[in-house]
Amino acid sequence: MKRRNEKGTAMLFALILVLVLSVMGASMMFLSQSETWGSMNYRMMTQTRYGAEAGIHAAANFLLFNYVPPPPTASVPPALPPLPAGYNLTLPTPAICGGMSCLTDNGGNQVILSSIPGVASHYPDAAQLAAFQAATNSTVTAGPTTVNYTASAQLLSMVQITPFGTTTPKMIQTWKITAHGDITNVRNAESEVSAILETQITPAFAYAAFATNNGCAALDFTGNGTTNSYNSGTLAVNGAGVATPPATFNNYGGNVGTNGNQTDSGNNVTINGSLSTPDAGVGACTANNVTGFTGNTNNITQGINHLAAPVTFPTPTVPPPGNTNINSSQTLGPCVVSACSYGDISLSGQTTLTLQPGVYNINSITLSGQAKLTIAPDPVTGKYGPVIINVTGNNQATPIDLSGNGLSNPTLDPSALQIVYAGTGTVNIVGNGSSAAVVYAPNASADFKGNASFYGSVIAAHLKDVGNGAIHYDLNLERKLFTVGTPMLNTFTWSKF
Repeated sequence: MKRRNEKGTAMLFALILVLVLSVMGASMMFLSQSETWGSMNYRMMTQTRYGAEAGIHAAANFLLFNYVPPPPTASVPPALPPLPAGYNLTLPTPAICGGMSCLTDNGGNQVILSSIPGVASHYPDAAQLAAFQAATNSTVTAGPTTVNYTASAQLLSMVQITPFGTTTPKMIQTWKITAHGDITNVRNAESEVSAILETQITPAFAYAAFATNNGCAALDFTGNGTTNSYNSGTLAVNGAGVATPPATFNNYGGNVGTNGNQTDSGNNVTINGSLSTPDAGVGACTANNVTGFTGNTNNITQGINHLAAPVTFPTPTVPPPGNTNINSSQTLGPCVVSACSYGDISLSGQTTLTLQPGVYNINSITLSGQAKLTIAPDPVTGKYGPVIINVTGNNQATPIDLSGNGLSNPTLDPSALQIVYAGTGTVNIVGNGSSAAVVYAPNASADFKGNASFYGSVIAAHLKDVGNGAIHYDLNLERKLFTVGTPMLNTFTWSKF
């Protein structure tokens, strides 16, 4: 049978097949091209992000190792130090700070160091600005490609503190760093990364008493002692810096803590605050079953707080002592420019050792009879403290024995008298009407004796209160003595333009 009339149909099907194959070929070409462009975009995005991250690290390295912060400013306690010249704290202003408080310069501008084109710099020190721009405007190689980076750093906060164990104020700053990475002549290759550079500070003395040991009776109240609080920043102070003791004390804020167990066996122990411990349970404590508290829970007015983990108190680094011993009434210091070093200080009878501001490195101190250690203001400035006593304790079972007439700190500001000991010996403390100090001895045993008051805070491995006096915690310690952490970059965010 002849099908001449079907020849046109075959040709039509052939044309349709050719068209379909052409469309499929074009689709595959476009798909291949899209994948190529997508791969190239991803590669450029990754490369520019690496460049921006290099800018972040360049800015952070400059701020950590080359940047010179504004010098500390002087203040008259209890007032906080003012901001350095050229800086202001701007209250919430939407036009400047987006409705939040922020640091500004004298012109009302946010404080910014910048090498990013289009981001204006506002920084009071031209030399620091130029150094930042030089350090943060460079290139980095990502594979075969050269990536440019620039950065800016906005000063979010600035506070002046005196780290615990030093007499030198320190500026603590928080920066928001923003960096751009781009590839020259490639319009679609630009990324931005931002991060926060901050240094964490924590109060060195957050408790009236803390025992670092993790066993039973690490914190041991066998007398009729009590804890409470006051605020040295609100005390009346005369022109010489001498404070009037508070007429009453707060029935809160006398918090205590331990990495082990607190045992109360005294008749009228009162903790006007809370107990913090990682151990759970109340009741008898044994080596195989360390409870958090043994005693009457009604003696702890604000209850027991469970710590998620033990609190770590690092062993301090104590400089070596000197060779000169002291056994008579003397006035030493000031030792601010450089530390003063002595051997064993042993006083008895009616003797008094007077220390002017500065750092004293000694081997041991023993007060007996009516002997007393007192602090005095600087003979030139007329201002008190701080007095820092670093105790080595070589060949001494009791390297710190303040059993005489105790300590005299007329300011009633515990931060003005700091006692630091790294060893495992015993620390004896006897309170009197003006005993105000902080004691940091995280490996030692501390014994409180006497019936009078102690203003301040004590950190020891074991702490035993066998007296009938009180530990008055100074709430102002939470804003005066700090431990300074390691600077960290966090809160990373990034975007592509």
